[in-house]
Amino acid sequence: MNYEILSLEVENGIGIVKISRPQAMNALNTRFFSEMDQMLIDVSARKDISVLILTGDGKAFVAGADIAEMVDMNDEQGSNFSKIGQNTFNSIEKLEIPVIAAINGFALGGGCELAMACDFRIASNLAKFGQPEVNLGLIPGYAATQRLPRIVGLPNALYLLYTADMITADEALRIGLVQKVVEPEQLMSETIAIATKIASKGPNAVKKIKLVTRQGMLTDFKSGSDLESKEFGSLFGNEGAEGMRAFLEKRKPNWN
Repeated sequence: MNYEILSLEVENGIGIVKISRPQAMNALNTRFFSEMDQMLIDVSARKDISVLILTGDGKAFVAGADIAEMVDMNDEQGSNFSKIGQNTFNSIEKLEIPVIAAINGFALGGGCELAMACDFRIASNLAKFGQPEVNLGLIPGYAATQRLPRIVGLPNALYLLYTADMITADEALRIGLVQKVVEPEQLMSETIAIATKIASKGPNAVKKIKLVTRQGMLTDFKSGSDLESKEFGSLFGNEGAEGMRAFLEKRKPNWN
């Protein structure tokens, strides 16, 4: 695919996908979803990427969905546009490797929803967050009504959804929407450092952490615990054996 909006850089096992529609503050349109779907397929097929970082170009991470594209849609078209975005964001969640959002600026509406589809979020202290859809007489379309309460709790989520307030990175950190806030010039170096730390761990163990934890959020405690036991056992005799031997022999594990 010829990427017009997205770019990918890979170094030392870390992939960085940059979103660049500067004329539209990186707003999400049909082309973005098509490119992101293909990007996820491309990334999942590569063996040289252990952790993926998503970030934006310019002053925005993503400033929302593309209102110019949505304004003339009818009910059915609007619903389909919602489902397209939900499917893409679900694919981010289901990507086998960890995905980190490095939020450089505005993460509003669909941009906040994109960030929430990632496994966790590191933000510049200049970043702003919000779900302003009610200002347009709309509701979120890319599952903010589902992900936001699961991340920050129901009262915090409903407050943000009802009021459409835009909050600072520090407030996002306080309510658990982001996990770390850094100076703008440190955003990528800090996010890459975190990604590198994750990439140094047992690669299959990291993948199974994502699988079991995310699946556990969608099921009951017993079913989630049973899946944990199954995947825990699956690592014995291979990666787990190497990690335990390395610990006992006081050396670094050779994950290869």
